[in-house]
Amino acid sequence: MDTEELAACLRTWRDRLTPEAAGLPGGGRRRAPGLRREEVAQLAGLSVDYLARLEQGRATSPSPSVLAPLARALRLSDDERAHLFRTAGQAPPLAGHIDRHITPGVQRVMDRLGDVPVLVIDAAYFPVAANALGHALVGAREDNIAWRHFTGDGAGRFIRTAEEHERMSKEVVGDLRAARGRYPDDPRLRRLIDDLLEASPEFAVLWEQAPVGVRAASRKTVDHPEVGRMTLDCDSLHVAGSDLRLIVYTAEPGSEEAGKLALLATIGTQSFATPD
Repeated sequence: MDTEELAACLRTWRDRLTPEAAGLPGGGRRRAPGLRREEVAQLAGLSVDYLARLEQGRATSPSPSVLAPLARALRLSDDERAHLFRTAGQAPPLAGHIDRHITPGVQRVMDRLGDVPVLVIDAAYFPVAANALGHALVGAREDNIAWRHFTGDGAGRFIRTAEEHERMSKEVVGDLRAARGRYPDDPRLRRLIDDLLEASPEFAVLWEQAPVGVRAASRKTVDHPEVGRMTLDCDSLHVAGSDLRLIVYTAEPGSEEAGKLALLATIGTQSFATPD
């Protein structure tokens, strides 16, 4: 690990990133260019003290679980992220593994869509990121969506008919089989599939049937504890050059659901529902 190089890069990347580029309010006078240390720590989910030690070359061996959100917070390119991992003494993501890095372009899209709920998930249905309204609508938990769907572990407030449940089950199984073919060496994906085969008879049966091309309903009904029940359009947008998907929830302008989304954005609830 090259602590001096890591510290210098982190300071440089923080100084070059404006609040506007990071999706933060840009008002007020600043003594130095770029983001404050406290702002980067908040975006990355780290303590200010730990980030300070990284920037001063006093921290050793940061883990990939620290480096990945730090790369997202600093809006690093793929090459910069690889350099971050190498200087921290960690191997960059390998071929055959799911790349969960959110590029600066995808992050800018999320920032521009601040008035609608947006989630980002990877090919294995692990949540990667969400904007503020996405958190407010479906929650801040990091549980795997496929696991919750098949095990009922924190099923959330999404309401489905029996037919909708069946269609989503087939879509998830088809997607996971395809992901295993593309990423045979991804340990997190392999562990998820093995755990689901053991925990869910429904998943095990569908895994043998190998459904292909089934897509769940494009409208989702959620019973939110603060604003009530609403049925929203749900679009899954694939990110070119990666296996990330943006899940975007919208409502017809002027509709009752649009009013409820606006209310949700206003109240900024802290008691989140669970994504599914």
